[in-house]
Amino acid sequence: MKGLFIVLEGPDGSGKSTMAKKIGEYFKEQGREIEFTREPGGTNISEKIRELILDNNNIEMNYRTEALLYAAARAQLVSQKIIPWLEAGKIVISERYVYSSLVYQGLGRGLGIDEINKINNFGTTGLKPDLVLLFDINPERALKRKLSIDGGDRMEKENISFHKEVYAGYKTLTKSYPEIKTINAERTIDEIFNDIKKIINLKKEETI
Repeated sequence: MKGLFIVLEGPDGSGKSTMAKKIGEYFKEQGREIEFTREPGGTNISEKIRELILDNNNIEMNYRTEALLYAAARAQLVSQKIIPWLEAGKIVISERYVYSSLVYQGLGRGLGIDEINKINNFGTTGLKPDLVLLFDINPERALKRKLSIDGGDRMEKENISFHKEVYAGYKTLTKSYPEIKTINAERTIDEIFNDIKKIINLKKEETI
């Protein structure tokens, strides 16, 4: 059975973790094997890189260093976990992927989409997801919700203007990446998930 690589994207606090669990349950009911992962992270090496990136004490981190660390964590995750899982016919659900780097570092940090694409294409050997779900929600509302839960990491504590640039960046990406499907995330969980199921079922029909 063919593996399926699904990526969840969106502003911090947009509900990606909640929907990842519901998507996983949906596929399990159909008898599929599911693997969950997140970025940065997902392997021992990648989780250590995550600690470096998100540590609130690392305020002096250069933007290029940040971008390269994200790409390095992603390279390890793809080679060690995602590719073997897909080859085994599993459903892989990842919270974030290259698209996050494109908007956070490429646009938000001003490093450029092309530069970020280059280092990530190298790191991932060009692996593309089958489906990307972009959770569209007001970045101020989403961030306030996230910060109220755990206080926020180094990236989440950036100025709201940065998060607004990231949000605008996601909107820009949808014009160039047809695999991105936008979901209105300012509704109830059931309403959001009903839309997701429709998109997933259409994707399954395309791959049969």
